Amino acid sequence: MIDATPLLRLRARWRLRQLRRMYPRAAQQKQLRQLLKTAAGTRFGQAHDFDRLRTVEDFQKAVPLRRYEDFWTEWWKPAFPAMENATWPGRTPYLAVSSGTTAGRTKYLPVTKPMAKANQRAVLDLLSFHVAARPNTRILGGRSFMLGGTTIMEDEGGGVLSGDLTGIAAREVPAWARSRYYPPGDLARLTDWDEKVAALGADSVERDIRLIGGTASWLLLFLERTAGRPAEEIDLRSLYPGLEMVVYGGVNFEPYRERYQAMARADWGTRPVDLREVYPASEGFIACADRGVGEGLRLFLDNGLFLEFVPVEELNSPHPRRFWVGNVETGVTYAVIVSSNAGVWSYVLGDTVRFVDLDPPRVIVAGRTAYTLSAFGEHLEGEEIEAAVTAAARHRGRAVSDWSVGALYPEQAGHQGGHLYVVEFAGEPPPDDAQAHRFIADVDARLQDANDDYRVHRTGAVGMDPPRLLVAAPGTFAAWMKSRGRAGGQNKVPRVIADPGLFGQLREFARDLGAREVGGATAQP
Repeated sequence: MIDATPLLRLRARWRLRQLRRMYPRAAQQKQLRQLLKTAAGTRFGQAHDFDRLRTVEDFQKAVPLRRYEDFWTEWWKPAFPAMENATWPGRTPYLAVSSGTTAGRTKYLPVTKPMAKANQRAVLDLLSFHVAARPNTRILGGRSFMLGGTTIMEDEGGGVLSGDLTGIAAREVPAWARSRYYPPGDLARLTDWDEKVAALGADSVERDIRLIGGTASWLLLFLERTAGRPAEEIDLRSLYPGLEMVVYGGVNFEPYRERYQAMARADWGTRPVDLREVYPASEGFIACADRGVGEGLRLFLDNGLFLEFVPVEELNSPHPRRFWVGNVETGVTYAVIVSSNAGVWSYVLGDTVRFVDLDPPRVIVAGRTAYTLSAFGEHLEGEEIEAAVTAAARHRGRAVSDWSVGALYPEQAGHQGGHLYVVEFAGEPPPDDAQAHRFIADVDARLQDANDDYRVHRTGAVGMDPPRLLVAAPGTFAAWMKSRGRAGGQNKVPRVIADPGLFGQLREFARDLGAREVGGATAQP
């Protein structure tokens, strides 16, 4: 294999010079104009007078905020699967399949050829930032290993393919990179996670892997299983001697940071492996780290996206204020709004961010705009969880007074995490241990049936342990809310608690009032 790193250095030198000279405001204004011009002839563009819009302000007045359900119902579903000239010119060749939406079990997001090319440019920018940090890199002298989903695609008809974003990316790998892309097709198409981990682990350690990436939780499990020992005892270069960079994203990195840094540390006798976070979405590649871990992700401003930001507390108001890189502020929690070269316009992405720098704009991902539980990549929506808890209680002849759920992160290396439900049941007597086991197993089974991502994480206890249940004593939630100064009808018990500190407080408070914890029983979906 010819080492292409010298060519990457030339590209990085050009691109980094371009980025240093970039004015964020001007870059995004230009990007918006290009998007509007390209899509002016689409049905969406004609309905919103794209050919008459000149400024950011014009655009914001003409195009209201929309969510996936709005686009699907009005613009995509009538033409499905051939979304031709609906919100982007021509026929959309790919549909990225994602689950966990309130609209149903599956959602389909358009991926166009321009978006695929933009994603490739984003990866080259990521590599350019690595070159800047490691001038002596030889990262393209070997293979880049992306641990993702299956690459099998479904033929929806009319020349349209649907599937995991991993599969779309694999089909669009440029010719020059194909020999450097890993895994090969036969391994990439595997659908069973255990089988895939075993096959990739055995095969990849025989390859010259220079970069490895994936969702932080999945990737950690893969590395520990491949090495046969906990992360703290793994030298990444003992697995992959030429490894230079680990790319991660998809879930909150904080619970995993120490273990990744242990695997990448310099005292193994070599330079530390470079750790870089990315912020990709099915709707577009938003940002990536151009500096160290935890120092913020640099937004892509000239790569097919126009980005807006709405203060999260205003998102559901009749007239939310809409900001962009020309007028955002640091320290404010914003909902991310995307318009893209795949034909989403003023689209509520569902994530929240806070700016840590403005020139260039860098953000940290703060969370989600709605009740969402995705500590391990399971992508459970609040509505799904609420429906599962309600249905399980009804099925078991119980009523629930109040409840919350949060993540239990692994306390030891090699262990898996899971979910803990704190539930206050109504009526007497409270459920005994056997009844509690059946209740939480019922919740688990219903969520597996409703959400593909959750089912994959839970099947065979791969990636997540069965959920656990803390049976709270009567009056626990009212007392807890009062202790926080949140008593009264205007204050709602949080259903999904993403803050580990707050969830730990609830857990200890409930235990102090006599709650008992029951280990989750494996569901039979």
